[in-house]
Amino acid sequence: MNRDNELRSLSALLWGVLACIFLSSCGSPDQSNTGGSAAQDPPPSNRIDIPQAVRQNLGIEFIKVERRQITSTLRLPGRIELLPSATQHYRAPLGGRISLNVEPLQKVKPGDLLYTIDSHEWRALQRELGSVTNKLTVTEARLDGMSPLARACAAHESSLRDALKVSADYVESLERAQASVGGQGAKLATARVDQSRLSAQIAEASEKHTETQTRITELTAMLASQREQIDLLLSGAAATIGIDKARLAATESGKAGWRTLATIEVRAAQTGVVNEIAVANGNLVEAYGAVVTTVEPGRVRCHARVLQSDIDSLRDGLQATIVPVGAVNPQHRVAATVQIGPTGNPNTRTFDVFVTPTDKDLRFVRPGLAVFVEIITKTSGASELAIPKSCVLPDGLDRVFFRRDPNNQDLVIRIVGDFGQDDGKWVEVMSGITDGDEIVAAGAFELVLASSNQVPKGGHFHADGTWHAGKDNE
Repeated sequence: MNRDNELRSLSALLWGVLACIFLSSCGSPDQSNTGGSAAQDPPPSNRIDIPQAVRQNLGIEFIKVERRQITSTLRLPGRIELLPSATQHYRAPLGGRISLNVEPLQKVKPGDLLYTIDSHEWRALQRELGSVTNKLTVTEARLDGMSPLARACAAHESSLRDALKVSADYVESLERAQASVGGQGAKLATARVDQSRLSAQIAEASEKHTETQTRITELTAMLASQREQIDLLLSGAAATIGIDKARLAATESGKAGWRTLATIEVRAAQTGVVNEIAVANGNLVEAYGAVVTTVEPGRVRCHARVLQSDIDSLRDGLQATIVPVGAVNPQHRVAATVQIGPTGNPNTRTFDVFVTPTDKDLRFVRPGLAVFVEIITKTSGASELAIPKSCVLPDGLDRVFFRRDPNNQDLVIRIVGDFGQDDGKWVEVMSGITDGDEIVAAGAFELVLASSNQVPKGGHFHADGTWHAGKDNE
């Protein structure tokens, strides 16, 4: 019993000591309830001291207020793709054996030789051209030979007609002599027989002459037909193998160009880079088979999708900027123009927008890369006072920024912003700043913590539920 009493007495003594320590450190409950608000720190001022040491430790940097034309910008994710005209497919115009003259990723210019084709089909076309040309030569020779024959027929018919006229005069003179003196019967009969014979010969000569003229007409028509046939064959050959028709028809050293053309050459039609080679060197390829594909990397556009709710803010011809993504220098921005796509997607409720670069510097614009597209949908009418949007930080429901005191370089003034339009990078400030003011650009977050009325300060709770700022031993 004595031991239990001693333990109870010791326990009561310890609790008494602890109570004294607690009351001495925090004050009485009445004092906490009545004077707690007076013991708290006053609310922070809107001016904060930032001497040189503080600026260095917090990394505080300043930027000057600018007057800018603020634009409303619609920012969209997109991808770079080649224009349809940037890709050039080179195929075999005729079947044959391929001899390549380029390598993958090789740059080519218009007129550069890509490959040649030793084509059996070209040989067949040459044979057809040769056959028609030979027929043309024969027809020309026959037509040339018909001209003297026609002249001889005409001369023969003319001489017979002259003889017939002489014979007719002789018969007429005999008839006059018989009528006046008589005795001319035998001569008159003979003369009339000769006259009839000459008439028959004239008819035969006229028929021969007509046949000659008809043959000349036929040969002339045949000559025109063969020439037209050769012209059509040359036109088809030129269109097929991609060579000028005049070059095929031109004669050099007595031979036409199509005769001396042993292989078909395929040359680059536009600047580009060899992107794909579909056949191995020396392989056979069928007519119209793919051989080489080139692309022109600079002929690109950006393809993005826009929610159909934004369709009223977009139109063809708007100015835009293509912005790089990732480690690319963000200053490498490319100016572009907007063209609205003709179709949309009802499932995603979006429509296509195509943005075509207008700058020549396309270092980061490559097909397949992801980019952002910033489309300017609206522009302010005049230059407004503006600060970078990154200088504005939230403080509860407020948005604040810090202006350097123009009268004291070691002070900044906390300003709850009165903002107007913003373009995603710059925001218009309606009041609180003027030209030449400096705004905190780096280190503003620490200033928000130091000046905010809404950031909880350090402190502790009592057992009775009251709050005291500071540590429990202060």
